[in-house]
Amino acid sequence: MKRKRIIILTALATLFISGKAMAQNFADYFVDKTLRIDYIFAGNTDKQMIAVDELNILPHWYGKRQRLSELPVEGNGQITVRDHHTGQVIYRNSFSTLFQEWLTYPEAKKNTQSFENVFLVPMPKDTVDITLDLRNNRREITTSLTHQVVPTDILIHHKGEHPTPYTVLQQAADTTHCIHIAYVAEGYTSAEMATFLKDAHKANEALFAHEPFKTLRDRFHVIAVESPSQDSGTSEPSKGIWKNTALHSHFDTFYSDRYLTTLNLKDLHDWLAGTPYEHIIVLVNTEKYGGGGILNSYNLSMTHNKWFKPVVVHEFGHSFAGLADEYAYEEEQIPMYPHDIEPWEQNITTLVNFNSKWVDMVKKGTKIPTPLSKDEKTAKTKVGVFEGAGYSLKGVYRGVQDCRMRINDTPEFCPVCKRAITHIIDFYTK
Repeated sequence: MKRKRIIILTALATLFISGKAMAQNFADYFVDKTLRIDYIFAGNTDKQMIAVDELNILPHWYGKRQRLSELPVEGNGQITVRDHHTGQVIYRNSFSTLFQEWLTYPEAKKNTQSFENVFLVPMPKDTVDITLDLRNNRREITTSLTHQVVPTDILIHHKGEHPTPYTVLQQAADTTHCIHIAYVAEGYTSAEMATFLKDAHKANEALFAHEPFKTLRDRFHVIAVESPSQDSGTSEPSKGIWKNTALHSHFDTFYSDRYLTTLNLKDLHDWLAGTPYEHIIVLVNTEKYGGGGILNSYNLSMTHNKWFKPVVVHEFGHSFAGLADEYAYEEEQIPMYPHDIEPWEQNITTLVNFNSKWVDMVKKGTKIPTPLSKDEKTAKTKVGVFEGAGYSLKGVYRGVQDCRMRINDTPEFCPVCKRAITHIIDFYTK
């Protein structure tokens, strides 16, 4: 009986190891190139659809080469690549989109609109089936598309053979096993490119002054892509100002004065084609306050405002680590987080499944909700359950009283956010 048990355990161990190796061996399924897939998301509150717009091949792959079938965070959508012959999942990643955010606004009840979206996956050696799914704020799949990609398809475009000029801002200790960030110029003319490079250096130093980025800085490779615009600045529709810029960014996204975004994701990735990039920070040449951050899409920030540094870091918390906003409004026009569903974001909770969050970081005896403190140090370091987060004053909670994801005046990420960011960095590099 004992011998039989040992044989079974040995067989299971062998199966586990071989299965893990199959799932994580990059060279078994992929070549060192990127398959860039351009999609169109369209619809309204009642009905949404996904369509493939264009397939592109880029010269190299700069994303993860390990834990290929795992997700760093759940996201508001996921892309899954399966081997066509076996059905095995060989790559997954998560994301969020402006389209899904737009669906929460009243305009989506009366109008139908389309949005560009671009996703990067490693270039498969053989035929694959790719599934894209979108999820609502109840973490339910609302629409999905599965399509086939044949690597030998002659209609797949080749891009990036002549990349946009770029400057290396910092070199990773191991460029084959690191996280690639690209700063992109928006609203800088050719004559202003020196200003862009200075702004990129400022943004980068601000980011890596924060923990855990500071300690783990050698795991990041960072470049600044010099994408010139015809006009200087950015568009401000509320003032009737429209500029001809590299990415056609603008304020007043979804009629919010300070919401600065670009809807032209194909243009963004065209500027980046052939450069070493995965995570994107767009720097916009404007004094007006504003920005935005979308998980695994981009972080976009103004540069010539006094809040430039804290904003670019805050927005990278969104785009890189999927952190939620921790501030709240007196009147929440659009409930983003149903109180009976646990959000997937790691820095907020509705207490529906608090065990999946930072419960282990809360000292025994701490009151829930946790009372606010007037002591500045305590406000930045004490981990508890503070009510008011994710735009809601009630029913949604944050881990620490003050944090970079809550207010610009706080000079650092809170302990809960630091742990979440560290997890993401380790996921990609450890």
